[in-house]
Amino acid sequence: MSQDFYEILGVSRDASEDEIQEAYREKAREFHPDVSDDPNAEEKFKKAKKAKEVLTDDEKRQMYDQMGHERFEQAEKRGGAGGGAGRGGMGGDPFGGGAGGFDMQDIFDQFFGGGGRRGGGNRPQQGQDLQTRLEIDLEEAYTGTTKQLNITRPETCDDCDGKGHPPSADSQTCPECNGQGQTTRVQQTPMGRVQQTATCRRCEGDGTLYDETCSTCRGSGTVQNDASLEVEIPPGVEDGQTLRMEREGAPGERGGPNGDLLIQLSVRDHPDFDREGDDLSHQYAISFPQAVFGDTVSVPTLDGDVEMDIPAGTQSGEVFRLEGKGMPRLRRRGNGDLYVQVQVVTPDSLNEEQRDALEQFAEAGGEEVDVEEGFFEKLKNSL
Repeated sequence: MSQDFYEILGVSRDASEDEIQEAYREKAREFHPDVSDDPNAEEKFKKAKKAKEVLTDDEKRQMYDQMGHERFEQAEKRGGAGGGAGRGGMGGDPFGGGAGGFDMQDIFDQFFGGGGRRGGGNRPQQGQDLQTRLEIDLEEAYTGTTKQLNITRPETCDDCDGKGHPPSADSQTCPECNGQGQTTRVQQTPMGRVQQTATCRRCEGDGTLYDETCSTCRGSGTVQNDASLEVEIPPGVEDGQTLRMEREGAPGERGGPNGDLLIQLSVRDHPDFDREGDDLSHQYAISFPQAVFGDTVSVPTLDGDVEMDIPAGTQSGEVFRLEGKGMPRLRRRGNGDLYVQVQVVTPDSLNEEQRDALEQFAEAGGEEVDVEEGFFEKLKNSL
């Protein structure tokens, strides 16, 4: 896959945001690690996601078009596209996040769990991922389908726009953090004096206190609402697999993006078919004459009935393979196989003509026939 963001998504350089979003959705359906068998699926999915994030942000896209791919990537590594050459250059922070450097704040966070620069204070934070389950039939897993999913989830409160307080509420700077949204604590460690930065507990990172809370959401900024979503299920999904719907999770904080919705699929058992990976198996009953003389029978598949030849002399329990009549291979071409195991059915009632014929058959084979003592049971057990 090409490194250029436009080529990664397969769109032109003048593509609209809607075209970019649609192209990303196609790539996500093709390369999402939860459903793709491509050995490089995770890497391709991450590249497509990064391309979408840059090309749907007007400011980043403008920078990308002006700087080109390599310079844009280098600028991001130095601390943000368009952020200048200060970090990582001469006179810059020797512990900066540029190539070859390391971030002291990361070390502090590992030791003390600090809520520092990433996600702390009053910076935007992505919402939590939500999880739900969806049950489908084997036929729907075979063909792929679009299902309507009804869930109850947290959504941004319309009355306060997610702020947790009415617009008319009086405000004051939080005295705990002086409006910074963060508090800093200095601690002596074997490495020397280090400081830990954490989200202010009093204002919860907002930096501001309000004298009223929203009566609708009671200050949380979110309310529970019912939502109806269309879920695209690709052909070949298996029981227990998880689909991800981006940005359909809980709302972010302070303008951050929504989390994702994770949908765990459950495929119902089928009365006629058992599944193992991409292959299916089916039990098919045949009569004793069909097993002896052979026949052509009509066997059910998930794509309609097909004809299958039963050769003469077929034994009960013998398995026949119907190539390509199994489940679609997820994100790949072709189908698995259908394995048909035949079972020879012993008749439990015979008319006089049938009884005579079977007695003659047994006698011709050199068997002593005593019908009253269980010849047919003997015949059944020998098959």
